[in-house]
Amino acid sequence: MNEIQAIEAAQMKSELDQFKVGDTVKVHFKIIEGKNERVQIYEGLVIAMKNSRAGKSFTVRKISYGVGVERVFPLHSPRIVKVELVRPGRVRRAKLYYIREKVGKGAKIKELIVKKKNKGATGTGGSLAVAKNEG
Repeated sequence: MNEIQAIEAAQMKSELDQFKVGDTVKVHFKIIEGKNERVQIYEGLVIAMKNSRAGKSFTVRKISYGVGVERVFPLHSPRIVKVELVRPGRVRRAKLYYIREKVGKGAKIKELIVKKKNKGATGTGGSLAVAKNEG
């Protein structure tokens, strides 16, 4: 491993929240104003992710007072406290740049509904079959 890879490995975060393009997230970002330090929350839609080892970044877009605002966050930055998933989205694109031209309801992303696996049904079904065969 060369020196550059060693430095990048030391700066990478181990605990990362799992989110993808199309998800609505809250980014808790550390702001330093003079001597004061506070955490600012930036909530919006992830429209792009760029992947390059330690330089991985993602773009979040939100509507603020009727104006679209985009911000690029480096994923492994020490200023990012955490990234919280608010709502998973269902998209079929890697980059959602077309959202920039959409307004109102047209700019909405459908919510991804994940079906839970029914673990109890498989175990119960097997035991019922055994009970019927015995009796």
